[in-house]
Amino acid sequence: MDMRKLVGRNFARLRGASGLTQEQVAERANVSQQYVSGLENGKRNPTIQMLFQIAKALGVSHVDLVMPTEQQGQSYDQPPDSST
Repeated sequence: MDMRKLVGRNFARLRGASGLTQEQVAERANVSQQYVSGLENGKRNPTIQMLFQIAKALGVSHVDLVMPTEQQGQSYDQPPDSST
């Protein structure tokens, strides 16, 4: 699994759900819009500190940025449902 692409997909989805533009997230996270675009396109490899900064700008948990889509919404201490 390419973590840069996973973070990028999650970031794009969460940003869209929040109704924020790339520019707004960039301003909140104190980064450039170009950085945000690269992150969203899976071309950036963010540090852990940057993941926390971006998550805070989106109003979500840092875990939401790195969690595979099929596991989102599940409790962190429960294994994924293998019946599907």
